[in-house]
Amino acid sequence: MAGDGRLHLTLLTIGILILLASLALTLRLHRLTELPPGLHHDEGTHGVNALQVMKGEHAPFFPENNGREGMIVYAVALATSFLGRTVLAVRLPTALISAGTVFVLFWLGWVLFGRDEHSGRSTPWRGLLIGGVGAGLLAVSLGQTVIGRTALRGSFLPFILSLSLALLWWAWSHDERSFSSNDKSTGQSSAGHSVRAAASGNWWRIALAGMCTGLLPYTYITARFTPFLFLLFGLSFLFPRIRTVENLKEGDESSPPHRLYRNALPPKSEWQKAGIFVIFAGLVAAPILLHFARNPDHFFLRSAQTWVFDSERNLGNPLGTFLSNLWGYVLAFGFRGDLLWRHNLVGKPVLNLWQALFFWLGVGAAAWQWRKRPAYRLLLLWLALLILPAVLAREVTSVPPNTIRMIGAIPAIYLLVAVGIWEAYLFARHRFFHLTDARAGTVFAVLAGVVILVQGVITYRDYFHKWASAPEIHRAYGSGWTDLIQVVNDQPSDGTTLFLVPGYRWQFSFEYLYQGDVPVHLVHTAMPDFAHQIESALTTSEPPSEVRVVDWSNDVIWTGDEDQRLAVLFDKYARLLGTEHFTDFRIKTYAGLSLDRPWKLYESLDPLTVNYDGGIALTGLAAGQGQKQQSTEPQLIVKAGSHLWLALQWETAPALEFDYAISLRLHDAENNGVFQKDFVLWRPDHSSTGGGGQSEPFDSLHLVEFPADLPSGDYELRIVVYDTESLKPTVELGVWEAETTIAHLQYSDSQ
Repeated sequence: MAGDGRLHLTLLTIGILILLASLALTLRLHRLTELPPGLHHDEGTHGVNALQVMKGEHAPFFPENNGREGMIVYAVALATSFLGRTVLAVRLPTALISAGTVFVLFWLGWVLFGRDEHSGRSTPWRGLLIGGVGAGLLAVSLGQTVIGRTALRGSFLPFILSLSLALLWWAWSHDERSFSSNDKSTGQSSAGHSVRAAASGNWWRIALAGMCTGLLPYTYITARFTPFLFLLFGLSFLFPRIRTVENLKEGDESSPPHRLYRNALPPKSEWQKAGIFVIFAGLVAAPILLHFARNPDHFFLRSAQTWVFDSERNLGNPLGTFLSNLWGYVLAFGFRGDLLWRHNLVGKPVLNLWQALFFWLGVGAAAWQWRKRPAYRLLLLWLALLILPAVLAREVTSVPPNTIRMIGAIPAIYLLVAVGIWEAYLFARHRFFHLTDARAGTVFAVLAGVVILVQGVITYRDYFHKWASAPEIHRAYGSGWTDLIQVVNDQPSDGTTLFLVPGYRWQFSFEYLYQGDVPVHLVHTAMPDFAHQIESALTTSEPPSEVRVVDWSNDVIWTGDEDQRLAVLFDKYARLLGTEHFTDFRIKTYAGLSLDRPWKLYESLDPLTVNYDGGIALTGLAAGQGQKQQSTEPQLIVKAGSHLWLALQWETAPALEFDYAISLRLHDAENNGVFQKDFVLWRPDHSSTGGGGQSEPFDSLHLVEFPADLPSGDYELRIVVYDTESLKPTVELGVWEAETTIAHLQYSDSQ
């Protein structure tokens, strides 16, 4: 029977590994060069940093774009050296790491639960099934599939942390004799704290665990909470010893207290092993720790922007915001999911309802037995400490949960689900069935495997069909950029053509992927200096005979109003030769550049004073068509078929609370509304009106294209300013009306 049990165990282990490999590799690697489409700007930043490393510019931390730890940068650099500057080179490292986390979690579950804490006997079925179920559920997780296929540095954290804990547990419990010896000084079986026993000379295993742990600071910002996990878990072993000594003291008052409490401390050998672990972890982590010591502002670079107790993020209610955050992460277990497309199929919870049920059962079982079972203690501490960074972070414009911020807790979450399933299995087996370990374990494993396989099929459908076909995906990942890069890469370099490409924050993706010879200027400059910057870009070398300007579809790439500014400038100072149309953008070709006069978006602003009760004021207006700016008094002459451009100057109160948009509305002589166009107001740095404490005047530029069938005649152009969240208009002070006339138009087909 024992031989049959071992055979069943071996076959099931092989079967589980095959199932895990099939699911993890399929979901993480299938069509990786196609999905996600495009290259997210964060991924592009990793690529640009990788190119710096390949040029010899080494660093443990890269502060660009809110900062990033170095592990992903070096991984992408390694992949780029083999695969070239491609989307695959950026994404393959995290995809492989995400798949590898599945196997590491399987091993971790095996070593955590492969022995009974009390008797010290081997419990391979428990380790196999908890590890297998936890790893299987991680493999088919939709959220982890989405994140694993995107080059996000957070994917390295669950892999390194799970591997560190597995190595540490394996090293500390290596000596099998620790499971059968008794600690006579406390009367407690040493099997109850088997992770603290290791054979003499086992230091290299401890050192290996320490070196792996030292890699954690190079993974992701939330890894900064992992030292507390190791510290508190280590200290937790003192509690049962102290409790036992207290009981002995009550029963044996003849023993000196100092001798009894000395027995509560770990043996000297365990302190030595702890020292080895800390020393090797510190040596590996030293470069990035020294970097932060020399650059303390880098340490808080991102956390300062998301700190939940910052007044700009909690709106004066820190406790309420913290509790709201906490509740949002509680809802992640079965009820509400991440609303960011690059993390999730929007709204899909981290755990579905049946998984959430077993998760809470696992949490309850672990809480009930945390003193007796170190593995349960570890999972509870892991869950609490690694979900805390997510609870302490808040974006003004987002709602928790944020899956990437809680990614450090993901392995503990799935192991707790597996613990809940295991406890339910034990209850059902003892209550209703009477089978041998081998038969019961085999039946359980087969049923769990079928459920996981079905969940894998559902995840495949949800990712490769539902998620991949969502229109929002193309905008989230800037898919138009990869198409544009291909177009520009294919352009012959004759020295007479220059490309101008507007694109806030996407310049890193372009810099990494673009390998052509045609000069390209990525446009991101502020008004009113915008026109001068463009003119300078055109005159830094021999002026090109043609300039090709990219005009993005705002449904795919958001560029503020830079594309509109470019259109106004080149209509004024160049001649349009033609327009090429692509799926996500147009390329307008201009010639005949007028470089003999300074480039300006407008010559002057007509004074205008409209003060609104929402803390915003309209203080100036300029308007025109093509090269000609017109006075708004008494009437604008608008030629049919041409764009009308409007430059509006705004002032806001300090620390304005609202993000505002405007609605431009055209009314005919009978006061009928015949046209409407809405624009969100953005400052020159692309921050929203409510995004900070700025109060300096700023300009916005708007291109208005009237309908082709609009009849000739006289019209009024009116404006409404409204809050983007509630859509409630703000009214003009003293007038108390939302709609204000800013110009009179004469619209005509004549020249």
